[in-house]
Amino acid sequence: MNDEQRRRRVHETDATIRVGKGGVEAVTDELREQLRDRDLVKVKFLRAARGGTDTEGLASALAEAAGVELIETRGHTATYR
Repeated sequence: MNDEQRRRRVHETDATIRVGKGGVEAVTDELREQLRDRDLVKVKFLRAARGGTDTEGLASALAEAAGVELIETRGHTATYR
């Protein structure tokens, strides 16, 4: 899949996981499980999860905790593979 195709797929994919006040730890297993079934998963970071931190930091922490690859962050949403 080239960059243009990947960008199109990322754009067309809806966020299937939402990180709220439970934080990153609450969704690591769900992220791993969804990635077994599909090749891209989008995660939206809600205001309660962000608190005083930025989305990029939370997205990186989730990728590390789940052992997955962070493809990109855009706004308050991150895409994983």
